[in-house]
Amino acid sequence: MAERVYWHVGLPKTGTTYLQEILWANVDALAAQGITLPGSGHREHLWAALDMQDDPSLVRRDPRATGAWERLAAEVEATPGAALLTHEFFCAATTEQARRAAERLAPAEVHLVVTARDAASMLAAGWQEDVKNGAARGLRRTAEREQRAHFGWWVWDLEQVLRRWLPVVDAARIHVLPVPDRSEGPDQHWHQLARTIGFTGECEMPRRPLNQSIGVVQVEALRKVNAHRTGFDTPFERGEWLRGYLGENHLARQSGGGRLRLDDDLFEVCRERSARAVELVRELDIDVVGDVSRLAGPVEPTGDRTVRSVTRLEVADSLAELVGTMLHDVRDLKDAQADAPSLLSRARARLGRLRYS
Repeated sequence: MAERVYWHVGLPKTGTTYLQEILWANVDALAAQGITLPGSGHREHLWAALDMQDDPSLVRRDPRATGAWERLAAEVEATPGAALLTHEFFCAATTEQARRAAERLAPAEVHLVVTARDAASMLAAGWQEDVKNGAARGLRRTAEREQRAHFGWWVWDLEQVLRRWLPVVDAARIHVLPVPDRSEGPDQHWHQLARTIGFTGECEMPRRPLNQSIGVVQVEALRKVNAHRTGFDTPFERGEWLRGYLGENHLARQSGGGRLRLDDDLFEVCRERSARAVELVRELDIDVVGDVSRLAGPVEPTGDRTVRSVTRLEVADSLAELVGTMLHDVRDLKDAQADAPSLLSRARARLGRLRYS
């Protein structure tokens, strides 16, 4: 059994994709320092997070998903040294679900690793991500979501998440990693995680941008698409076509959308949430790896424009530009399909010549 388990549970929208990209690209380097990343890839940790929470959506993801938590736990059980579990869906667990999972990992010493950011930036990023994954909800409706969900305060509010896990993991073994300021460079986030898990080696860093943001005009445009779409009901389809193809491949390339700025009343509510989280962290003397002021956030709203400032004409222009770029995609696809028979014919002819030469 592993002596220690570092359990990175998110939060969502805190650089988790970036960190996981590094971890999965450096499995051997981690193992060389006695840190095992169990499973065959990122998706298996996602499945395990849903499996340990008895999430009914698990069966729609993949026939192999059922039993993923037990498979990971069994691998941890057979692992010497330290093991690392990582997915932002883990943070959605109730206290009872977290307790059952931690008991399955016993007698390993469990360390909870929580990447976090202030509530205002969490709401702004989380709403965009919700829309990119198919939601048609506006910002204010999203800001009111207190119920258990993968998009809402159940997983975005640091204080709530910590209070659910504190009965399971002692405060002395909880590590909060605030997302660094952009001026510190993206590598700083990785260095903070590496320090937390005791990794000191060299590693391969990702070369491509991950989880590209889109402007507030483009978010509103995609929200309109979501309101009228039919199909694309599985998480894979929504990720591939709404989030990937429409959002990050096309809408992210449009100019002039502007970064979201929260209305003053929403910003103040977020400030209060952030203050409660910081108070809890300080009260319990939880280990903060990084700048704790990043959890409090700015004193005034940041960003370029509010949702209310977006006009119908701007949304229409964004959608028209989207249709224009998609028209090129359709033409290219049609040309590729037209070329396919001739390519196949040439391949068959070449095969015939080889056969009789």
